[in-house]
Amino acid sequence: MKQIKTFSIIAIACIALMSFTTLSASNSQSLISAVSNFIKVSWEKETHDFGEIPQGKPISVAFTFTNAGDTPLLIADVATSCGCTASDYSKEPIAPGKSSKIKVTYNAANMGAFTKSITVNFSDAEAKKVLMIKGTVK
Repeated sequence: MKQIKTFSIIAIACIALMSFTTLSASNSQSLISAVSNFIKVSWEKETHDFGEIPQGKPISVAFTFTNAGDTPLLIADVATSCGCTASDYSKEPIAPGKSSKIKVTYNAANMGAFTKSITVNFSDAEAKKVLMIKGTVK
């Protein structure tokens, strides 16, 4: 009799745990869907190859994007992978359907190939985009 009670308690605990796990996964998926529906950005390009560039001359590119969502889009910040890369972007909200640019400038001080990342963080902490620049300094 004692073994049956122990088995029943374990079975109930397992069923409860499985139900909670399924519920959590379902809620997480709903949350991910809500975030992805909230922030929608369309990029003209996500990577730029400068090709060969001269040493000692900073070079820039603008990454153009469009707010494809239904609410204003706000960039919280833009982080670069090193001090040799700088960014400039609008601090104002971008209305739905409107476009804006993120200007990225690379200081071509060191010779050789380079690949740098630029992380765009939006006002929604979960939404971000990584852009890339690359090339060779001659």
